[in-house]
Amino acid sequence: MKKILLTTLAALSFGSAAMAQEVKVGIAAEPYPPFASPDAAGNWIGWEIEMIGAVCAAAELDCVITPVAWDGIIPSLTSGQVDAIMASMSITEERLKTIDFSDKYYNTPTVIAVAKGSGIAPTPEGLAGKILGVQVSTIHQDYAQTHFGDAEIKLYQTQDEANQDLVAGRIDATQADSIALDAFLASAEGTACCESAGAVADDPAILGLGVGVGLRKGEDDLKAKFNAGIAKILEDGTYETISAPYFDSSIYGG
Repeated sequence: MKKILLTTLAALSFGSAAMAQEVKVGIAAEPYPPFASPDAAGNWIGWEIEMIGAVCAAAELDCVITPVAWDGIIPSLTSGQVDAIMASMSITEERLKTIDFSDKYYNTPTVIAVAKGSGIAPTPEGLAGKILGVQVSTIHQDYAQTHFGDAEIKLYQTQDEANQDLVAGRIDATQADSIALDAFLASAEGTACCESAGAVADDPAILGLGVGVGLRKGEDDLKAKFNAGIAKILEDGTYETISAPYFDSSIYGG
């Protein structure tokens, strides 16, 4: 599996990488802008990639970014192929049965995008009889199947595939994290065709309590290091410095 060594100027200040604990950080192999996506040269870029660098530097960890297919990312953690997950993974009751999480490092709403002028509301009634596209093995699949039972749920390997089918008119709506859909709706293609229908009703049991670093159960020392790293960059301003070019306001959440 391709592994990309993550190096930042901040990381250099902590001395030799040989002295730091190496941690394989799993990210989704599928692009998920603006959080993580490969550039033309194949290098991973985005807000979450920069956040990995900052958190790992603050925690004095030598982190290696390791792309893994999203639907296999938790098994890759539990089997030891990666040591942590930083891939916009929400902290949910269901996932906590299998893995542990750090403190959250962001929390944003879940929204529905639709064709312009469709009048579709982000409610069970508004989506009844409609085709709703969601990414497989996500909280959005769980939420849609629980709350939108009168809609036809179509599953996609990536959110981009769902977005493209919305543009093409093959589905009526798609559900995802607000930031991910904002990036799509701000694109030339998204602006021409689509709009946000608004946020879905909250369900913390499914949508979770924010996004955290996924860890194997029992890795308490590593969890403490990630928590310390997150706390440090929030306190010293690094978090907002990284976020400012990407977002108009803080995505840390309440």
